[in-house]
Amino acid sequence: MTVSISAARPAEPHVLVIPVASGEGLETRLPADLAAAGAVAKAAAAAARFEGKAGTLAEFYAPEGEAVRRVLFVGLAGSADGERAGSALIARLLVSGETRVAVDLSGYPAADRPAIAATIAEGAVLRSWRHDIYRTKLPAKQRPTLEKLVIVAGEAAEAAQAAWVPRAAVTEGVAFTRTLVAEPANIVYPETFVERAGALADLGVEIEVLGEAEMRAAGMGALLGVSQGSDREAKLLVMRWDGTNGAVEKPTAFVGKGVTFDTGGISLKPPAGMEDMKWDMGGAGAVAGLMKALAGRKAKAHVVGICGLVENMPDGKAQRPGDVVTSMSGQTIEVINTDAEGRLVLCDALTWVQQRFNPGTIVDLATLTGAMIVSLGYEYGGMFANDDALAEGLTAAGKATGEKLWRMPLGDAYDKLIDSPIADMKNVGPREGGSITAAQFLARYINDGVAWAHLDIAGMVWSSKPGTLHEKGATGFGVRLLDRFVSDTLEK
Repeated sequence: MTVSISAARPAEPHVLVIPVASGEGLETRLPADLAAAGAVAKAAAAAARFEGKAGTLAEFYAPEGEAVRRVLFVGLAGSADGERAGSALIARLLVSGETRVAVDLSGYPAADRPAIAATIAEGAVLRSWRHDIYRTKLPAKQRPTLEKLVIVAGEAAEAAQAAWVPRAAVTEGVAFTRTLVAEPANIVYPETFVERAGALADLGVEIEVLGEAEMRAAGMGALLGVSQGSDREAKLLVMRWDGTNGAVEKPTAFVGKGVTFDTGGISLKPPAGMEDMKWDMGGAGAVAGLMKALAGRKAKAHVVGICGLVENMPDGKAQRPGDVVTSMSGQTIEVINTDAEGRLVLCDALTWVQQRFNPGTIVDLATLTGAMIVSLGYEYGGMFANDDALAEGLTAAGKATGEKLWRMPLGDAYDKLIDSPIADMKNVGPREGGSITAAQFLARYINDGVAWAHLDIAGMVWSSKPGTLHEKGATGFGVRLLDRFVSDTLEK
């Protein structure tokens, strides 16, 4: 589906959408050519119990010459309701058989239309994303038909287009993440993940890739230990975007866990639900999507994105419980559970990015622990941070985008739980506080003076039911959150 912003309604046949705020008279919003349908409109709204609440709909057919026009009212008071309104329209019309929809913003002050148009478009585009490429026998009535969304902004059309362009880049980043996460593990694995991310070079992102030989030379024994049971070679993907033209020397780093399939290794997971482990690279997917969004909208920020990409398989060469590995930092790890592999990948990626780029701030994202879902369900991502200002910035960005975070504790009492009798640490603690001890493990790899936050997004990257801005499946969680964080804190 494409989006265009126009000064006038299209001449081609289209569904007409009229946004209405709560308490407004519906008949006052009807255009002149549909004024005679006022009674029908009021009856349809009453039947649907439509009161103008954000994202609610009422539908009717209005006589138009010898034909009829499909018309929808959608609840929308202002730009804060735009995403919900755009999403609701797509949920209703995407597979309806309609091909074109026009949203008429003439009832709003011209100064408000750019922000409203951009948020409607963003909600609509995000909700329209689907991953149907392997469904060869999808019934016609289940196939998307909607091809074009036209937002009619009158004399504010040019300003509305300018407001939409950067948000369009963010939606493209979200779509990129969703596609990476949704693809099966025989399609997206470390090498092909790197290939897809390579396309970001066309946007100006600098790409660097380390293979196993380079990582072995760097001493990444923790990351490579996870990968050694797989026939797929591990990769460390490095993406750099400097929209400051060198004015900001220290980049902000975003590091993603990219386990493209996680069997659990020798500590094998139960078969039921293991197919879901294709999305255990959701953190890396979010980092890649963020880099696409930032480069696409030409963000005035200096950012590096690092993805540790591995496959965790139970081969004869696979890492065993009880093995001791040496991380790039020189710290040794007793591997108690090979299914606690994400932290082994991240710890070497964190060390590498600090040695290479010396960032002042690091945010890592990972589908790290099932314990996070036990704690927070599917409503919040967990956040652990060593810096209050960083935590506050991320929390604010989460509230603004609806990708919410909840701060969790860190402390010495938890840190002691991962001490090992034969190595510097073990990769799991007791069952209690499992998400916290995982974060404490990562904290041991953060240099003094570096502001760091760990986002455990295990419950957020995949959804078993549709949400406001997504269909079932990959959500793209993290891209809009971190884009907003960059905008609010790095581009001031």
